[in-house]
Order: sequence, then C-alpha cells, then structure tokens
Amino acid sequence: MFRPLSVFLGTRYTRAKRRNHFVSFISLTSMIGLALGVLVMILVLSVMNGFDHEMRTRVLGMVPHATVESSTPISDWRQLADRAMQNPQVLAVAPFSQMQGLLTNDGKVQKVLINAVDPVEEPKVSIIGDFFREGRLQDLQPGTFGIVIGDKAAEKLGVGVGDKVTFVAPEVTVTPGGMFPRLKRFTVVGIFHVGAGEIDGFVAMTHIQDLARLQRHKPDQVQGIRLKFADLFQAPRTAWQLAQSFGEQDYLARDWTRTHGNLYQAIRMEKAMIGLLLLLIVAVAAFNIISTLVMVVTDKKGDIAILRTLGATPMQIMATFMVQGTVIGVIGTLIGALLGILAALNISSIIAGVERLLGFKFLNADVYFIDYLPSQLMLADVLQVCGAALVLSFLATLYPAWRAARTQPAEALRYE
Repeated sequence: MFRPLSVFLGTRYTRAKRRNHFVSFISLTSMIGLALGVLVMILVLSVMNGFDHEMRTRVLGMVPHATVESSTPISDWRQLADRAMQNPQVLAVAPFSQMQGLLTNDGKVQKVLINAVDPVEEPKVSIIGDFFREGRLQDLQPGTFGIVIGDKAAEKLGVGVGDKVTFVAPEVTVTPGGMFPRLKRFTVVGIFHVGAGEIDGFVAMTHIQDLARLQRHKPDQVQGIRLKFADLFQAPRTAWQLAQSFGEQDYLARDWTRTHGNLYQAIRMEKAMIGLLLLLIVAVAAFNIISTLVMVVTDKKGDIAILRTLGATPMQIMATFMVQGTVIGVIGTLIGALLGILAALNISSIIAGVERLLGFKFLNADVYFIDYLPSQLMLADVLQVCGAALVLSFLATLYPAWRAARTQPAEALRYE
C-alpha cells in the first residue's frame, strides 16, 4: 500500500523545515500524549491485575473455597471427606470448628474469630503456613491450648510468642454466685502476617480438639469440613451438591462468594470500567494526530501541488500523510509500552519506597484487604493496549490524508 516515496516523504514530514518548527512541536506533543496514554493504561491494568491475583491467591488461599457444616457436631468428618473427595472438583478436605469471642491481655481487648484446625490437614486447604513470622502451625498441639494470631492482633494486645491471652466466649456460666462469662487462657505459639487487615487482625487459630473442649464437644467432633476446589468459580454449585448428597442430617453449604464475592466482582468491574476510561484517554491522544496532520497538510500544500504536477496520484499523496500519522502512532505507542512495562514491573517497590520516605501508608489494611500495591503485568494487556493505540492512530490519519489527496495543484500554487 505504501510505496517507497510515500514512506520517505511521510517520515520526512514529521519535521517541518520552517524555522519556528511549529509542526514538529505538534508532532512531538501528539507522540508524547499517545505514549503517556499507553503508559498509564498498561500501568493501571497491571495494578488491577495485581489486586485480582492477590485476591485469588492470598485472600482466597486463606479463606475456604467452601464449607459444609451442620448445626449439630459432626462425629465422623473423615467419612464426609472421603465422599467429598469422590467429586473431581474437590482437591482437598480438612475439618474445622469456629467460635467468636474476645481476646484480652492487660486491659486490651480484640475481637476474634477462632478457627479450630487440624495442623496436619489444614495445609491441604490453606496457605497460612507460608505467612508465619514466628512459630508454625504444627506448634498447635492438642491439650496445650496454644493459639496462633495475626500480627495486627498481637500488636494491639501487646503480646508475642510465649505470652498468655484470655479468650472470652460469648456464653455465660451459671453458678450459685451468679452468671459469669466463660474464660479460657491460651498461649500464643505463632504469629502470622498475610497482609490483609481482615485476616491479620481478626482471625486466630487453635487446635481442633482444644476448641472442642471449650465448646463441650467430644474431642473428635467438628463443626464441618473445609473444601478446596480445582476451580473456585465452581464452588457455589459443587458445595451445594455435596451438602445435598450427604443427606443423613441437615448440612449447610457456604462458599467464598458469600464472604468475599462482592469484593472480587468489584475488582473485576473496576478493571473493566477503568480500562474503558483509559482507552478514551488513548483515543484523545491518538486523535490529536488529526490536528497535527491537518496543519501539516496546510503547511505542505505547495509540495503537494508540485508532486501532483510531477505525476503523483491522489492515492500516493494520501499514503504519504497516512505514513506520517502512522509513524507518530508507532513511535508513541512503542515508547509508551516500554515505559509502561518498566513502571508496571517496579511500581510496587516504588510505592513502598515512597511510603518509607513519607512515613505514610497509601493502602491501610484496616480499610483495604491488602496493605501494599500489587502489580501483575500480563502480555495480553500490553498487546491489547498497543493494538488499540495503533488502530486509533491509523484511523486518525484517514481524514487529513483524504483532505491532502483532494488538494488541487492550481489552487495550491495560485499564491506561491
């Protein structure tokens, strides 16, 4: 489509020969604007990918994909586990029990949800073992009433490994002297940091047999089973099917979409909407090429007329200015893509450095589900952004190039 002469002239016309170099300046600003649009779009999409990835791997790696539980204690959870494992979607099963209450120490109080787990089975369904700062999950031994808490809860209570905390259960014990809350002393055997304030501040773990004693259950009785699925998006349907198939008593199925589904959907929707808005920014930058080429056509009317008198066809003239716009688009897109990739790969460390310098956290774990800015660069996003920018840049060349092709030599040379 583009002949060598058109390519040469189109590339040459990105710079004007007049001393003010105004057209060259406009070409440069169009190129910079397109580069900035591509850079910002790649960077923001990478950050949204990072939030999506952290939500999938970190937060949903901690909370169960689904649980099947009963209102009455389950005595033989392994039988349920064996039946659940027959479903091809189920990767692992672990028992659990839960109890809400308060942890206190030296007048400090922290609300907490205690997850009672089996230290042998829990790593099959949870990645909590990857985030221990002190101690380990295996330090939870039956009969010792050990407890594992998040670093935010430990900081608020002012405790460390080896210290004692008091658990206040939401029940009362009736005695001849009156009603008293149920209390139990636990020993902190581990501290973890996931990076999600909801987990680091309000979730604790103890051995499943210790909580059974506190709940006045038999040592082998549990509240339910936790399930890990090959495809977490199949959790709602599969968990419900499993609960229905057990059948001996009333089982209730819960899945991650009830606890964190709204957050996950919000992230996905925000990525789509932000991507659309940023695409408009790229479109504005790309269509600045129109004004650039219109001015170049006006500046080069004499050259166009001379080329037409020498035998150049309207298509060749049109191709010349399409080449110029395409050169601006390609260079701007490549510069923006390169800078965007570098920014996306380093934004987490850059923001962390700025936070240390200013002494201020941009993402507070008490508000957001993580306390740092994640980023995950995806090749598909880079290709889509660059492709969209190049297509918009090419479309922006059509009208000015068409106007140049319609230039009549007699009209252009009348005042030359």
